[in-house]
Amino acid sequence: MKHQPPPPPRRWGVVAAVVALVLLACLQIQYQHLKVDLGKAGFASATQENNAIPSRNRIRWGTARTRKAATGADSLPRGIVQRHSDMSLRPLWEDDAASTHKNKNGDHSALLAMAVGISQIKNVDTMARKFLKENYAVMLFHYDGNVDGWRHLEWSDKAIHILAHNQTKWWFAKRFLHPDVMAIYDFIFLWDEDLGVESFNPRRYLDIMVSEGLEITQPALDPDLSTDIHHRITIRNKMTKVHRRIYDNRPSMNCSDESKGPPCTGWVEGMAPVFSRAAWKCVWHLIQNDLIHGWGLDMKLGYCAQLPCPLLNKMERGHDISG
Repeated sequence: MKHQPPPPPRRWGVVAAVVALVLLACLQIQYQHLKVDLGKAGFASATQENNAIPSRNRIRWGTARTRKAATGADSLPRGIVQRHSDMSLRPLWEDDAASTHKNKNGDHSALLAMAVGISQIKNVDTMARKFLKENYAVMLFHYDGNVDGWRHLEWSDKAIHILAHNQTKWWFAKRFLHPDVMAIYDFIFLWDEDLGVESFNPRRYLDIMVSEGLEITQPALDPDLSTDIHHRITIRNKMTKVHRRIYDNRPSMNCSDESKGPPCTGWVEGMAPVFSRAAWKCVWHLIQNDLIHGWGLDMKLGYCAQLPCPLLNKMERGHDISG
């Protein structure tokens, strides 16, 4: 029997290298599977633990900068990203560019948004005409389901119509007036449908807001024509263009120079607020998803009249703003 000589050392080296590569590949695959499993388990346990912690004590992961960057559009090529939109109608059968909702002097762009019902069509018609005359945008939130009842108005096709049964203007505003869509407008009028505007000029009003550097305002009420005036700060002062406080010595309401908060000073009622673009970005975050009538929101609007907005800064740092 002839003895076979051992394979040369070079062959053993090749075999060892192949075995090492196979083992390395197997270990890499096992590591990836283990990483995925641990990630799923960690996410589930972290979610359960976070849900068990009271909301005011939860950790707010990430910063404003990281959240802003995670838009989902990071992978798009430079030059095609459109960060904002508007409410301009762009019919398929017209080639002309859509209106930019600038007024005749090109000074401001604005949007009038109202929750409306067919019973107030006459009053809303008057308001819409005033704003469309200045080439401002008009959006109607129909809470009664009747959209066809507005079709006969000559300006109806120029307005945006949104229908949702039995909802209020704050519900509509939270869902359809996102700051990124409203960024094209300098001012947002979020009004009730029963306001009388016979003596109101929207362009002149915005000129006053700009000249006074105001972020959130409300047109004053005429005491001779208005009913159900609940707060004196909303009554027109014929001696000045604007007023920021009132003086009232009634036992139930002691408003003086020492008054620091609403409704004596720095307060805008919820029936006819007007927001600057920057203020609306803050107010939109302030509106809660389940807000119905808006009671109490007017007491918090002052957060958003101080720019840069302290409310957003508190939210980003995880501070509790309730109470």
